Amino acid sequence: MNKRKIINDPVYGFITLSSDLLFDLVEHPYFQRLRRIKQLGLADVVYPGALHTRFHHALGAMHLMSLALKSLQEKGHLIWEPELEAAQAAILLHDLGHGPFSHVLESVLMPGVAHESVTLVMMKDLNRQMDGRLEMAIQMFEGTYPRKFFHQMISSQLDMDRMDYLKRDSFYTGVIEGSIGADRLIKMLDLSGDTLVVEEKGLLSIENFLHARRLMYWQVYLHKTLLSAQAMLTLLLQRARTLSQQGEELFATPDFSRFLKNTFSLIDFKVQSDLLGSFNGLDDNDVWASVKGWTVHKDPVLATLSKMLLDRNLFKITFMDSPPDDMVLDPLRQQLAESGISPEEMPYFLITGETTNWAYEKEQDPIQVKMKDGSLLDIADASDIPTIDALTKIVRKYYVCWGKNVSLRG
Repeated sequence: MNKRKIINDPVYGFITLSSDLLFDLVEHPYFQRLRRIKQLGLADVVYPGALHTRFHHALGAMHLMSLALKSLQEKGHLIWEPELEAAQAAILLHDLGHGPFSHVLESVLMPGVAHESVTLVMMKDLNRQMDGRLEMAIQMFEGTYPRKFFHQMISSQLDMDRMDYLKRDSFYTGVIEGSIGADRLIKMLDLSGDTLVVEEKGLLSIENFLHARRLMYWQVYLHKTLLSAQAMLTLLLQRARTLSQQGEELFATPDFSRFLKNTFSLIDFKVQSDLLGSFNGLDDNDVWASVKGWTVHKDPVLATLSKMLLDRNLFKITFMDSPPDDMVLDPLRQQLAESGISPEEMPYFLITGETTNWAYEKEQDPIQVKMKDGSLLDIADASDIPTIDALTKIVRKYYVCWGKNVSLRG
């Protein structure tokens, strides 16, 4: 069977699966599940075109990895064929551990369990199924492989994951300010010893990349309408979990029901042999089917939140520069109480939160620029554009979100 396949991608054109291993990984049920998880969760409530999936994104990141490694080889860096394949496999699988709606429900369905940890469990299970063919890929993903730049290309401030999601999310949302020149960025990558660096002539490309990232956060990822929809889905799932754990039987698929009724830790994935299968049975469709069923549930909070989200009757949301105090919240509590919402129900219809946005984490994970004389400088020091330094500052906004014109009691 010919396993060297070509996939037509709307962002890059043709993407090649260049080895049998990569083909086998794409064909595996763990990877096929990503077709049923949207990359941007509920973002289509704001940008109707944002319907692309984690499946698209993972293939795109793998494609960029292959281009970047070939570029490094052309600059005289020795990269073995097994390393090329392992790095592509690692980035291909980097999102396996995402649950339905990606980051939105991570804290609700599996509090305290990061998706990266679940990804690693799934990669190790795949490695077992594939007789150890992913050993090197797992080391690269974990950061234990001796050549550290491979891990940087998988997870850092200049990794193939970020390059693809910025370009892809910009494409599907239509937010052109987020578009980046990934091809040029990749051509500007180099190695200094064992570290991934950027050539000095790539400074402007990196600056554009960081600006695009900040703009995409404010215009897409932290858009206030999207934050409102995400808050409603989170509250809805919290209510469903509370009812399930109190013994209420809720309409849900068997796998989804298992996660509503139980709180699993990372250790549970290692000791309960069937739990990984249940997790892999979860995707966005489980949640939407359940939300549709819950619109007629006897619990008024669950039913109201479900119907409001389905009908895009979203909570009102307001940003502010400081945490909202009682002067802000008391009139909203009064308004909701007059709608028939009890003090016990109030936390489901009035919430506060905060968002943070900084494009460049200089202290945690610096981007180093290789100057013409061979020296390395942090990009904030190498650039003569003052806005780069500004991008390192954390911008924090607070918000209050509430159900306007809600009526629980008919």
